[in-house]
Amino acid sequence: MKKQAFKQLQWQEIDLSTVVHLIGLAKAEDLHGAGLVEEFPYQLDLTSDAMLDPGRSGKAKLMARKDMIVCGVEMVPLILDLYGGKCQFQSHCKDGDGLKNGDCLGVLEGDVAEMLQAERIILNFLQKLSGIATLTAMYAHALEGSKTRILDTRKTTPGYRILEKYATACGGGWNHRRGLYEWILVKDNHLSSANATGGAALEEKVTRAKARYPDVIVEVEVDRMEQIEPVLDAGADIIMLDNFNNQQLADAVKLISGRAITEASGGIELNRLPEIAKAGVDYISSGATIHQSQWIDIGLDWVD
Repeated sequence: MKKQAFKQLQWQEIDLSTVVHLIGLAKAEDLHGAGLVEEFPYQLDLTSDAMLDPGRSGKAKLMARKDMIVCGVEMVPLILDLYGGKCQFQSHCKDGDGLKNGDCLGVLEGDVAEMLQAERIILNFLQKLSGIATLTAMYAHALEGSKTRILDTRKTTPGYRILEKYATACGGGWNHRRGLYEWILVKDNHLSSANATGGAALEEKVTRAKARYPDVIVEVEVDRMEQIEPVLDAGADIIMLDNFNNQQLADAVKLISGRAITEASGGIELNRLPEIAKAGVDYISSGATIHQSQWIDIGLDWVD
């Protein structure tokens, strides 16, 4: 293969300007009513302005209220900077760490007004991303002892894909392609629209895709056994086995016999993962680790 297919996204690979843009959107909707036609006379945190003396300093802890895999700690300083930079964050953990209920993620210290303005945005990002990392870790744990790894998909919250894929990696999962730009993935709708669902036509279309972009990975989705040989003959790098039952997966892996990377997809549930792994597939892809995840309870507790 020309390139490594599946990776685990690292924080240093993320364009921080995109993250700061998302934080800015969150701040604008919270302080300025962004997204609404109505114009509001006050563009500030009314509660803090009414209650606090200017320049008041304080300290608070971010506390885990559930067992979790934490994700989003790297974002906290970026959020605080966007709110004025008068509040600092001392982290007690790093993204990907396992925390227990009652553990401290870190300490916020500085300007109280800025801290309270940023509180909900900090918690929203941490809770959302930690929820994804925590559920992904459950999927990865179900595959322990096998060679099979869990993958995410492009079923992500619009605008949040890179952060959600980063959270997947923090939970021990692996990232499927990050967008249409990254490699060729020929799915059933591509084959149907090209009149190439099997036989020589299927082989010809996949061969054409590889010839047109020889430097990129080519993956092909199949939904029945007879599609596999034409795809292999065309030289596909990855074969996605869509909605195969466990016995069909085992038969497909035997037929492919290492000539392509194998990926099981469709109808993937947590309790089924060990049986799929026994079939010998290299990867299992599931959008559930993102779209079925639940926010993890994290609180900000004031320190006297």
